[in-house]
Order: sequence, then structure tokens, then C-alpha cells
Amino acid sequence: MKLNKLHYTVEDGIAVVQLDYPTNLNAIDEEMADELLYVVQAAEADESVKVVVFKGLPRAFSAGGDIGYFYQLIKAGGDVNMDGLIGKVGKVTDGLKKMSKMVIASVSGAAAGAGASLALTADFIICSENAKFIMAFVNLGLVPDTGGSYLLVKQLGPKRAMDICATGRPVSAQEAKDLGIVYRIVPNDALDEETMKFAKKLAAGPIISYKNIKRQIYAAAFAEYQHYLENIEVPCQRECARTQDFAEGVCAFMEKRRPHFTGQ
Repeated sequence: MKLNKLHYTVEDGIAVVQLDYPTNLNAIDEEMADELLYVVQAAEADESVKVVVFKGLPRAFSAGGDIGYFYQLIKAGGDVNMDGLIGKVGKVTDGLKKMSKMVIASVSGAAAGAGASLALTADFIICSENAKFIMAFVNLGLVPDTGGSYLLVKQLGPKRAMDICATGRPVSAQEAKDLGIVYRIVPNDALDEETMKFAKKLAAGPIISYKNIKRQIYAAAFAEYQHYLENIEVPCQRECARTQDFAEGVCAFMEKRRPHFTGQ
């Protein structure tokens, strides 16, 4: 598959997935979702791959969804149907959770919306001091997707997950570390070096043990994940995407003004 928004390389047992679409700060649209799904499947099938690293741009790991695309559809009078996109990103995150290899997210700058959810999917997050995690969906009148609500509840419990999802507030690198979301914070200019150092350490470790630890943890904590993605996340987002509040949230974001939500 030709990759237009990602780079995928494998060296010394480490697969590196570089999100690289600066035009919209690595927003995850259907094309990127297809590419992410492809590399997840490729890494899992490649016996030479022992560890997978996801990284973004210095300014942003990923800004989430392609709000500009939604804005164009809304202004043209069209409906926004996210079912296909949400189904694909759900397969990406479930694939990473089921993956037999360790997964590291190397986060610099903003990880917002689906980008935050993608980072949360990793087994380890190493981030720079300027990193921030934002469940920004509510600011558009949406619900977290890409598994975001499920992952936060499992990692933090329902009360803290509610705080982060319902307020859409930025979570700093230090707060994320204190909450146990982030494994390690490093200086901005040391992120790549420190991420690869840790990846190499994992790649030299007991790979079969790692594989089975992941299998145990998935069974203990994520056995209902696929059911949640298909039967809760997709219909919830479908309902929200049909509202006037969603259209207002998108327009307000693009027009750089406060949204006026009406609950319709």
C-alpha cells in the first residue's frame, strides 16, 4: 500500500510509524485511518518486528479529526457521516491492544481528540515537556471516539475519565504522568533519542514474555473492548454528529469564536 500521510520503517526489530501530514497537524481522516490500519497489520505480521513506535510532528502528535473537512461539508449543506472513519480507527486501536508486540507512543506537542485516544492505546507513552493531551470532542458537541472514553475509564476510573472527557480541558505532560497515563517525560529535544533508547531496550528483552503479558492484560481489562467500539461508540457518535450542536461546534472552531450550543 502506498503511504501518503505516514512513513513506516523497520530497523533492528523496531517498526517506526511517523505520522507526517503537517497540512492539518496529522488529523486522522479516512485516508490516514486506512494507512494506520495497514501498518498495524503489517507490523503484527512481520516476525522481525519486536516493538512498534508511533510518533508525530514536533508541534503536534495529532490534532484529532479533520475539522476543516467537516466544516466544508456543513457549509455545503451536506451530512457528516463518521461511521466509516470511526469503524476504522476502532480497528486500529483494538489491533494495537491485541498486538503481540510492545507499542510506544512518542508524543510531542498536542495529542488532541482521536490523536489523544491513539496515544492512550499504546503500552507506554513517552512524551516531551511540551506535550498535552486533550479530549477535545466535547468542544464540538461530540463524544470521544477511537476508544478514548473506554481507555480513560480503564486507566483512571469513571470519575477522572468524566472530568477529562466532559470538560475537554488540556492535560499537561506532568498531570498525565501523575495520573499514570504517561510512562516518562523527557526534554523536548531528547524525545526521539530517549524513545528509541527505550524501544531498543524492549526489543532486546524477553519477547515471548511480553507477548503473553499483553495477552493477559487484554483478557483482564479489554475483553469487551471490541463490543464497546461497535455497539456503544459508533451509535453514540452517530447521534452526536447529526445535531445542530455539532455543526455549531465545527463552525465556531473554524471561525475562531465561542460556540453557542442549544442542546439540539
